[in-house]
Amino acid sequence: MKYCNLIIVFLLKVVVTFSQTTGGNSAFSFSNLSNTPQLTALGGINISNRTGDIGLAFNNPALLTEAMHTQGNLVFTTMYGGIRNYHLQFAYRAEKIKTNFAAGVNYFNYGSTDATDASGNILGAISPVDYVAQLSASRIYLSKWSYGATLKFIRSNYGAWRAAAIAMDIGVTWYDSSVGVQSSLVIKNMGAQVQHYTGSENEDLPFDIQLGISKRLKNAPLQFSFTANRLHRFDITYDDTAFNSENGFNSTSGKAFSFDNIFRHIILAAQIYVGDKVELSAGYSYLRRKELNIGSSGNGLNGFSAGVGVLFPKLQIRYGRTYYQSNRSYHQFGLNLKLRDYIKAGKVKSSIGY
Repeated sequence: MKYCNLIIVFLLKVVVTFSQTTGGNSAFSFSNLSNTPQLTALGGINISNRTGDIGLAFNNPALLTEAMHTQGNLVFTTMYGGIRNYHLQFAYRAEKIKTNFAAGVNYFNYGSTDATDASGNILGAISPVDYVAQLSASRIYLSKWSYGATLKFIRSNYGAWRAAAIAMDIGVTWYDSSVGVQSSLVIKNMGAQVQHYTGSENEDLPFDIQLGISKRLKNAPLQFSFTANRLHRFDITYDDTAFNSENGFNSTSGKAFSFDNIFRHIILAAQIYVGDKVELSAGYSYLRRKELNIGSSGNGLNGFSAGVGVLFPKLQIRYGRTYYQSNRSYHQFGLNLKLRDYIKAGKVKSSIGY
């Protein structure tokens, strides 16, 4: 009981410390972007979907399971302006200590661009990059609970402007297969900068508290997910009064209560299972739609996302697509390989003379 009380006090202190971080006011915001196609298709945030995709465990270490032993996840994303995003992750089960481990990196390459001074004179070229490298561990408690933690090193390099941070995620998941219910709580990005862009100014990390629940229907091949994020702060509205006036939007920032502010925290998702080989996913982020809509033009499918997964015994092929302004979207492709199965197959072929 003493240790439980200490944990509760620590978590409350963390919430108070980071509760002012919101919107674009933090450094390393790239770490909020989806690292894997299934997550992209589910709306960009989903911490409760227990699946065979190790990519989802990158954002909730409690989703890292024994079944993911030797699974590798490789993802390639094409984004606007020639930006490239690469994700790599690998899992390992240490049976002697009953613990699952995973190591991963999410890397953003922004290409080459001119470096200029305040007068516009070209001084050379720089190749900006962002990345996060992390190590996760998880364990089972009793039969329905799992818990995990992730240690991160976050790095940004924009020529002469460089920054780094150490952070931690903590996740807890409860799963009852008899009723098809999965629920999770994750506290993300607790930590601090160890190197600052300006050399002295300290900036907040993209701290977040997330709560999610997924329910798979018993008599239908459907699953629904409800995810709430940024629970440490109610009003997360980005309020640009000049933009609102120009585009005919009303401000909701600062209101004690509004349904608009509530729904900005929520992401909805659904999955359809076609046999045991195909998964169709769709998601909707109200916050993304509200922040990217333009009042004077059509906004199409802003905030919506979709994807598909084709699942083979040794290979998962996944694709995700999410929509931004004027139906502009980016595509994400991923492969999941159970490397242990390929190694075993290779040994069998060698033994019979292939």
